[in-house]
Amino acid sequence: MMPLSEKDFLTWRDYQHRLSKKARRRYYVKRLPWLGLCSGAGALMLVVLFYSVSWLSAYFEDKTWRPPKAVPKETPKLTKKDLAPILDHLDASLMTGPQVLQVEDHELPVTIETSISPELQSYASKLLDRSMTHAAAVVVLKPETGQVLAMAQTTGGNPKDNLCVKAVFPAASLFKIVAAAAAIEARGLSPQTELTFRGGKYTLYRSQLKEQDRGRYTRKTTLKDAFSDSINPVFGKLGIYELGREIMQDYACRFLFDRVIPFDLTVDVSHFDVPMDDFALAEVASGFNKRTLISPLHAALITAAVANKGNVMEPWLVKTVKDGAGHILYRAAPTILANPIESATARDLQDLMSGTVTEGTVRKAFRPLQRKKVFKEFDFGAKSGTINDPTDQYKFDWLTAYALPGNGNGGIIVTVLAVHGEKLGIRAKDIVRCIVDEYFSS
Repeated sequence: MMPLSEKDFLTWRDYQHRLSKKARRRYYVKRLPWLGLCSGAGALMLVVLFYSVSWLSAYFEDKTWRPPKAVPKETPKLTKKDLAPILDHLDASLMTGPQVLQVEDHELPVTIETSISPELQSYASKLLDRSMTHAAAVVVLKPETGQVLAMAQTTGGNPKDNLCVKAVFPAASLFKIVAAAAAIEARGLSPQTELTFRGGKYTLYRSQLKEQDRGRYTRKTTLKDAFSDSINPVFGKLGIYELGREIMQDYACRFLFDRVIPFDLTVDVSHFDVPMDDFALAEVASGFNKRTLISPLHAALITAAVANKGNVMEPWLVKTVKDGAGHILYRAAPTILANPIESATARDLQDLMSGTVTEGTVRKAFRPLQRKKVFKEFDFGAKSGTINDPTDQYKFDWLTAYALPGNGNGGIIVTVLAVHGEKLGIRAKDIVRCIVDEYFSS
């Protein structure tokens, strides 16, 4: 083989160089679209950045700096717990004034719209003023919602004291509602359960509390009749031999004794006097006790449980609270407070309380209502109670009642406490009858 000459070597090198250039050209041709896209994106970002900087510079050069506007503070919303401090000192206004009140709360004006029915409130107040009682209080509310329609009173003492929320009055025979509920639900009694007693209906002697009554003076009755006639020895024996201290205390607590009752005004806590021996059990169960204390509002709630299928709704007096600009700070909402008894027990208790109206202690007082056409389809139930104060100077006269239309809607609870001095004024049962008549007939 002949060696390459210098001319041949140059020709081969040029050939390799040309091949390399062609390879590079093909490489760049293939990647040219991507290079163009990247270059265009970079150019676009530079343009956007340029105009953004120019606009921001012009904006801050032309616009003078100002401090940010202060955001006005919102008036805080109110809860039910906030109402009592505002309203407690307005008791007199709430019970005699208009339905809409203007109040200065911590130097801030608020408008309070109450649930009070002005017509019913005026009627009840005038009725109590003419009652010739030493003192009296009325509470009217709707059992299915807890709305208070009237809270009226008359008192020879401080007119600022709201007797409707004061738990300084012996519960008397109103406590038979609690004892009867415990006997029915915890011990299985029914309205027709047969019971016996000896002696007078309204006395309570140890000799009347023997477990078995024998002899010619023994009388038979039923739980319904014992309740409607408020027979003390029957309930005294139930307290000793059927209920006992634990059951009695349990049902007292269920019915809100020794418990705080949430309300728009401050309500005294009702007191259950825990029995320490058998005779004390008999006294408490029959209501022959001056140490178990209750307020008229609480008594109305106990009756509401019977009328409302065992449910107690939180009582409320205030519909809305608005600030000076008309913004709503508070609005009432019906809320279940307690379920002390089952609905079946409530039906049996209605049977007992209806007996009080048809054949029991208030039959004469309610007879004029039952004769009226407007009340033809109504269901009435009631429980009376009478007891003297510890000094025997005053007589506490109770009646708590429900009036339920036949269609089941729009019923009311009316509870009246009448305190009589040396002279007997208008009885609580007659005041209740007048208020029920006024509410549904007007």
